[in-house]
Amino acid sequence: MAFLRLLLLLPLLALPGLAGRKPNVLVLFIDDMGYADPSCFGNPLVETPHIDSLATDGLKLTNFYVNSPICSASRTALATGQYQQRWRIHSFLASRKAQKNRQMANWLDPEAIHTAQVFKDAGYATAHFGKWHLGGGRDVDDAPLPTEYGFDESYVSFEGLGDRLIFPESAAGDASIRIGRGKIDKAPKRETSRIYTDKAIDFISRHKDRPFYLEWFPNDVHDGFFPTREATAKFAAVTDNPEERKFLAVLTEMDRQIGRLLDHLEQESLDRQTIVVFTSDNGPTDWPRYYEQGLEPPGFTGPFFGRKWSLYEGGIRMPFLVRWPGRIESGTTDDQSIVAAFDLQPTLAKLAGIPPPDGKTYDGEDRSSVLLGKPGGRAEPIFWEYGVFGSIQPGKKEHRSPSLVMRDGDWKLLCNPNGSSLRLHHLIKDPGEKHNLATEHPDRASDMKKRLLEWWQRMKAHY
Repeated sequence: MAFLRLLLLLPLLALPGLAGRKPNVLVLFIDDMGYADPSCFGNPLVETPHIDSLATDGLKLTNFYVNSPICSASRTALATGQYQQRWRIHSFLASRKAQKNRQMANWLDPEAIHTAQVFKDAGYATAHFGKWHLGGGRDVDDAPLPTEYGFDESYVSFEGLGDRLIFPESAAGDASIRIGRGKIDKAPKRETSRIYTDKAIDFISRHKDRPFYLEWFPNDVHDGFFPTREATAKFAAVTDNPEERKFLAVLTEMDRQIGRLLDHLEQESLDRQTIVVFTSDNGPTDWPRYYEQGLEPPGFTGPFFGRKWSLYEGGIRMPFLVRWPGRIESGTTDDQSIVAAFDLQPTLAKLAGIPPPDGKTYDGEDRSSVLLGKPGGRAEPIFWEYGVFGSIQPGKKEHRSPSLVMRDGDWKLLCNPNGSSLRLHHLIKDPGEKHNLATEHPDRASDMKKRLLEWWQRMKAHY
């Protein structure tokens, strides 16, 4: 019997993290990717085989949320494990004047404790390659560098300082060049993910003998799209929408670069020692110009209503995949557990055996048990705010949501700070948010509205 128990124990002793080395972490955070842009989440026009491999080899969550429908605010919650309102970043970081008008900070305060700092303090090598957008750019020339948040190395885009890559298709790139504060390279936008991937592969190779925390944050599927004519022409028979053809071309190339990263982990025999997380910062584009041209904006939200800059599901519910061979069961889907971006810092730290920073209070929750295959409910609801102090609004009027939201179990409530535009939806029965049940369930609506407005008063106190 003792021999049998030993045989059963041997596979566990061989698992990453149980043999003495902490797991590596690779976070793939895509810019403006919709819920159904990966084919494993329902893309109707193109396959994304390398992204899909993460679903085949890992866990797929269908109730994953980001904490804002816009970039800087979403990235703040991901980076800190806290509501972004605590750090006065509720929209995208732009010019000093824009920040002042919207009562925003000019950058994320390093005192917030970025996930990179948590892992660096635990002995990890840390790096960020790709979009930053937590401070620096336009006329903000004194923002902290990414290295001040716990990164040993960084290579960002025009929305950040330090060493960076500028693509000429962005007007904001010229302002970034004038600021300086770092080595500045230039390349067409279509080349940027390849360059970020080259950097990431080099970083992994140099740190394969110690644990690392690595962020790969590409710009590809954020419009505008600038693929080659040859790449675009491959989708001529797929869609009549010229913008969609370009979108599919850059999506396909981004998927290929993800494949290069995953292949390199395998080549270095690091795939079983690495937690790979894949998601997006908000829903797909919704600029008015598409509608003005008689086009549907590129990007897919599946069964969900709304897009970027909206608190309807299409703006905040994102694809989510996580792979950790030997620890996370392959080919599994969790349709029950509700997880959000601000859960990732406490969750990843727990998986790596790293204690939380002294004195830090998380708004997010440790959801490591969910990632390890035990679906479960949350201790607290999730709340959202967008646009109270002004921000970009969706190009399609119908996508403009009330500015406060709460999800509690299967129920979602939306309203404005004065209680107007009250909407209540049962997301299991009505994922497209078509049926307002506020009058049919007045007690539930009243209770959720009360808790939502109380949360907003607590967040508002930070401004």
